Amino acid sequence: MTSQTGSRQRLLPVSILLVLALVFAGLGIWQVKRLAWKEALIADVTRAVHAAPVSIAAVPAGAIDRLAYHRVAITGQFLPVATVLATATSTLGNGYWVMVPLATPGRAPVWINRGFVPMGTRLDTARRAVPVTPVSIIGLIRPSEPKGTFLRANRPEAERWYARDLPVMNMRRGVVAEPRYFLDAQVETPRPTAQPVPVPGLTVIAFPNNHLSYALTWFALCALSLGAAIMVWRKAR
Repeated sequence: MTSQTGSRQRLLPVSILLVLALVFAGLGIWQVKRLAWKEALIADVTRAVHAAPVSIAAVPAGAIDRLAYHRVAITGQFLPVATVLATATSTLGNGYWVMVPLATPGRAPVWINRGFVPMGTRLDTARRAVPVTPVSIIGLIRPSEPKGTFLRANRPEAERWYARDLPVMNMRRGVVAEPRYFLDAQVETPRPTAQPVPVPGLTVIAFPNNHLSYALTWFALCALSLGAAIMVWRKAR
């Protein structure tokens, strides 16, 4: 009788441990799937970054999520009056990204991140340094950044830009440019000479990939839960 009572008393903790083991196993399987997705994403981006650039005309309408970091070639003329300096942190330190829309025949202008300029650069100085003759750009597609950061929201009225929110930049500058994406310039031809000369090609391409360690952690917790359930059950017997 005492043995049966002890078994019943341990039924609840054993059941809880088994449920936890199932939950941990499910989380581990989910992380394995995430690992496969992340590795495929990294492979796709690596191929895109090193592929030959396609014409801007080849960029389709609609969502451009799968086109992030693809190389695109575009030729046109900058609209210097619409220049925006967006706060930047790069391998060269703190400064600004020089954002300027590029007008192309037969389509909406496309915002170009011409590159990095150091902190202290004035907006009017950056505008004067923008070429007024046609240029060719090879750059990487980057999506608009509508949310910014929690503590650093854009303040367009004060020319404080922390996120490259293209629809708001269009509205503020009075241009009807492409609102979905901009191009991070890798090459600008002819090479600019007017000071300050933006430094292109500083796009950070990094995808944290800790899914394997997460999966192993969840599977280890699953094994520990199963082991604990077995020990409790055997003790009850």
